[in-house]
Amino acid sequence: MAEKYEGKTFRLAIVGSAAGIAATHLKAIQQIKEIKIVGMADVAAEKGAARAKEYDSPFFTDHKKMLAETKPEIVVITTPHPFHPSVAVDAFAAGAHVLTEKPLAVSVSEADTMIQAADKAGKILAINFQLRFQPVVEKAKALVASGAIGSLIRLLCVEPWYRPAAYYRSASWRGTWAGEGGGVLMNQSPHTMDLLCHLVGPPAKVTGWVRTRFHAMECEDSAQAMFEYGNGAPGYFTVSTIEAGVERRIQVVGDKGALEIAGNRLQVYKFDPSLSEHRASATEMFSSPKVEVETPQVAEGGGDHLAVYKDLLNALVEGRQPRANGREALMSLELANAIVLSSFQEKTVTLPLDRAAYRALLEDLKAGKKKTSK
Repeated sequence: MAEKYEGKTFRLAIVGSAAGIAATHLKAIQQIKEIKIVGMADVAAEKGAARAKEYDSPFFTDHKKMLAETKPEIVVITTPHPFHPSVAVDAFAAGAHVLTEKPLAVSVSEADTMIQAADKAGKILAINFQLRFQPVVEKAKALVASGAIGSLIRLLCVEPWYRPAAYYRSASWRGTWAGEGGGVLMNQSPHTMDLLCHLVGPPAKVTGWVRTRFHAMECEDSAQAMFEYGNGAPGYFTVSTIEAGVERRIQVVGDKGALEIAGNRLQVYKFDPSLSEHRASATEMFSSPKVEVETPQVAEGGGDHLAVYKDLLNALVEGRQPRANGREALMSLELANAIVLSSFQEKTVTLPLDRAAYRALLEDLKAGKKKTSK
């Protein structure tokens, strides 16, 4: 099927071109002939210049100079997370749309600034949440959106993002409050939290627990949380970089049915009658509704950076927001901030999150005034 953007040309520049993840973006970009790379920028001059030469692109150590001289229509940000807000604001001021790596920012207040800057400039702010494009996720989202599952009864999510110590030794900014603004919640599990928010929306209340259990790092290598959704449904969440072997598992149980994503497999459970109807009408003490189990056939693969770029270009041509835009991405960032704030305050926090309280906590963490518990 032809893409809406075919036959057009898009001038694109990359800020953070020396980053490892930039190579993945470039692989996707090369598959779209309508994209012309007009510039790359990075403070790591040697590595950044080498990559720019590889793609026959002008190179800059100052992204502002690059923006002024190359005038890109799209700016891709692959820098460490703390630099996303300032670069995005500069790009919007230069008249460009922005696609940034996850997470949107380190704190919700910074993300608010990015969203406001995009709105003021009339430009798109897109986030690289490629897992939204996995066929298994698209099918699950369609089921929930159609009402097939019914009102939420419970949510469960377990996902290991295992990393050895060598990963954290690979760059001085990894696992630090100043360099990343968090550990597993800020680096690996934004994808996981985005899927939860994409499927059922954000919770109303969060009780969080973050710990540094095994890695020699400032930030958390493990995080757990309990959620309470607007209708009173509970959610359970656990993620870490210290556990391997178990696949990602997301369960969404509703009044009419349930679904479970395990790795790239989807199972759907249909209740007949619904739980609420059966509770009210059943005459036998230990009866339960009939449960029909289905395993929908979904395509393998997908959920890659190429899908993100195609969606962004189509959104530009069609005058719509991309599938993962700034406001959508704010949900998972707010969830991450809420888990950390709740853990340090040792109490349940409500959403929308208290921006000032989280800013104050983050500054204390950066200054070493507070420590993540061992």
